[in-house]
Amino acid sequence: MTVINTIAEEGPIAEAEALNQKLAGLDLAGRLSLVSGLGGRVVFTTSLGIEDQVISAEIGTHRLPIDVATLQTGRLFAETLSLITETESQYDIKIQRYEPEKADIDAYAAQYGLNGFYESVEARHACCGVRKLKPLARALEGATIWITGLRRGQSANRAETPFAEYDAERHLLKVNPLADWDLEAIKAFVSDNGVPVNPLHARGYPSIGCEPCTRAIKPGEPERAGRWWWEQDETRECGLHVAEEAAVIAAQ
Repeated sequence: MTVINTIAEEGPIAEAEALNQKLAGLDLAGRLSLVSGLGGRVVFTTSLGIEDQVISAEIGTHRLPIDVATLQTGRLFAETLSLITETESQYDIKIQRYEPEKADIDAYAAQYGLNGFYESVEARHACCGVRKLKPLARALEGATIWITGLRRGQSANRAETPFAEYDAERHLLKVNPLADWDLEAIKAFVSDNGVPVNPLHARGYPSIGCEPCTRAIKPGEPERAGRWWWEQDETRECGLHVAEEAAVIAAQ
């Protein structure tokens, strides 16, 4: 990173740090309300997991001006697809679907094979790039704030997740309003508020992605152990929340 770029990013990084401190003292509704009032386009990307359903419920219940989007990869579980329409109906919100380009899928299949992601980490990352990262870029076009359902308890790789950070790669503020929530708090909110969730959670899938890349976890395994289970790297991610130059602001 050049000196000029470093200087240019000092402002957004400081802004993220200040926001991080403010969000720490608020409940979820307060966090979302504060962020939605900061101006610009605010986008929440949902995978329809149990955490994301909590955020969608709050957005819909409080009628917050936050765009809700999902990455419809083409390989999602049928249960996930059904939950999209159920959530829209229950909360009277529109979940914008962002799909991969057919040309990109065809090019991937020609190089690796349709299910080539099982053969190498390179091929798996390439698949995630086509089916998730490129659609995400379209979902976040023009956004100033990106809201996610990341939690510190999801994996060791996410243990230091802040409430707010500056995403230098995408040049926006990334907000994680559930960073300090544990799974029991999530489940309690869902039960108390009648939030619809993916039935796969009750079948041993705490973290749900594309069907070919997700399995139920075994007793004692971390929440995300069922994602890309054939790989040996315990910090494995798809790339949505990992970037070499992302400036992460430590949570206060």
